Amino acid sequence: MNVQRYPDLDALSRAAAEDVATIVRTAVGDRGVCHVALAGGSTPKRLYELLAARRRTELPWDEVVVWFGDERPVPPNHPDSNYGMAKQALLAPLGLTAVHRMHGEREPERAAVEYDTLLRDRLGDPPELDLVLLGMGSDGHTLSLFPGTPALGETTKLCVANPIDSPLTKGPTTRLTLTAGAVANARHTRFLVAGADKAEALATVLEGPRAPERFPAQLIRGADVVWFVDAAAARRLST
Repeated sequence: MNVQRYPDLDALSRAAAEDVATIVRTAVGDRGVCHVALAGGSTPKRLYELLAARRRTELPWDEVVVWFGDERPVPPNHPDSNYGMAKQALLAPLGLTAVHRMHGEREPERAAVEYDTLLRDRLGDPPELDLVLLGMGSDGHTLSLFPGTPALGETTKLCVANPIDSPLTKGPTTRLTLTAGAVANARHTRFLVAGADKAEALATVLEGPRAPERFPAQLIRGADVVWFVDAAAARRLST
């Protein structure tokens, strides 16, 4: 397991920004395009701000196609929208237009089928994203793959409407999410994990027994998976 530690979220985000830049340049140089799936939540926002602060010409942004890993059941202008956060921090400042958002405001099952179909149509079956950015919650969830939810056992669909009842979602809800299978063929997968509240879950996910029903982040596998973690989140790791 490739785990890279940094003193705080800012240092983590700066290192991740350099890594993302390298992946984007390489993908565009090799294939003429880079397909990136963005993470929601609070942790990746600093990374997006750092990428947006670079000059528009520093990276080949016109050849970057943006996807999303999950979305909440809200319209794009809602404060809880993952797309809304990414638009404010990254997409709008850089003027990115090749963006495929999940339609959280639509009927969930229909929206999930539409996104699943779009992924297969644009990226093949199975799809091969160049980069997937992920976070992890204090309960070990990633994307909107929460402990004990139906999406954990999904083996054929790429995007599903996942019913969730968790303290972290403040009650029952249904979120759109990529499945572990949708991430499996990504060329690069990067976890960004920061904060002391993640320490116990991180140690269990990386060093504990395999129990993906309780700690869904363990489901994520890929050719190149790297964990960017800050000191607070890493404090329970043995090495």
